[in-house]
Amino acid sequence: MSASIIPDPIARQPWRLLLPLFAIVALGGAVLYSAAGGSLDPYASRHFLRFAVFMAMALVMTRFPRDLVKMSAYPLYGLTLILLLGVELLGAMGGGSQRWLELGFLRLQPSELMKPIIVLVLARYYETLPASMTQEWRALLPAAGLIGAPMALVLMQPDLGTSLAIAFGGACVMFFAGLPMRWFVYSGAAAAVIAPLAFFFGLKPYQQSRVTTFLSPESDPLGEGYQITQSKIAIGSGGLTGKGFGNGSQSHLDYLPEPHTDFVFATMAEEWGLLGGVFVIVAFAIILNWGLTVARDAQDRFSQLLAGGMVVTIFFYIAINLMMVMGLAPVVGIPLPFMSHGGSSMLTNMICIGVLMMIHRWNRSGPRRMR
Repeated sequence: MSASIIPDPIARQPWRLLLPLFAIVALGGAVLYSAAGGSLDPYASRHFLRFAVFMAMALVMTRFPRDLVKMSAYPLYGLTLILLLGVELLGAMGGGSQRWLELGFLRLQPSELMKPIIVLVLARYYETLPASMTQEWRALLPAAGLIGAPMALVLMQPDLGTSLAIAFGGACVMFFAGLPMRWFVYSGAAAAVIAPLAFFFGLKPYQQSRVTTFLSPESDPLGEGYQITQSKIAIGSGGLTGKGFGNGSQSHLDYLPEPHTDFVFATMAEEWGLLGGVFVIVAFAIILNWGLTVARDAQDRFSQLLAGGMVVTIFFYIAINLMMVMGLAPVVGIPLPFMSHGGSSMLTNMICIGVLMMIHRWNRSGPRRMR
């Protein structure tokens, strides 16, 4: 009955993904509308326009054949590396960092593009590497080089948060590829030893202050700890049901910094309360669970690694932003997917969504694997 009422192209869409995605985008638009003082401009209107454009892009991506995606992995990686080099030579400054390329019609942040592309290129690399070689150095060193090159360029901008996102996505693909667990243990131990040295000699003063402020924001509530302190106040003051749409005092009275970007969740929680926060987290959980299902059902090694990597890339955004606004992680400038105002982060996350939808179509059109 329903098949005759609903057109087949619509019925075949992954609504288990799209419905929570549309709900998060709609709530994000409402929060941005409120953050602008009850106006669609300048945040909410751009938010919805960008989503519409990138959703169309994601739908186009679903039609890409597997061979084309495989073939494009290394060229896209090389092109993005060139763009990162271009940032160092010609990049625009903003907020004390040099991260953007001014293209006239678009202000592009190439480091954002590298997050899904590092997953793509590593999925391609491990797809061509025989499974018997995952215990050898050839499974580690070339992949480490593919991750290390963009990380070094991003750290020069400087952008610690994005470099960590690239490392996290790449490391997860290596883990999914079956590299020995001892290598990850050794890497973790080495990172624990290097971390203090990196803190004192590798981080810039403002980055060091973010770490110390995270550990004790109350020590300087009107200075370095101001952002985290105000974010906690906004979230806590929302209570169970919030102060009501458009009635958030922390954002409207300019106490909460960046209420439309990094701290959009705090803006939402003040007005929509704990119930709004639970709704957002559950919606994200549904999206991530759907992505993991796509990875589990993938027909080949390349698709499995690619889907798994895209899921963890979205997860990194969500986890770090939520931990950041709650004072559980340093403020590193990671926006909340599909809610924060910002074109580059929306583009990155919609690329991840488009890739997952593409692999979902591959799964539907291919023979079902025996389990």
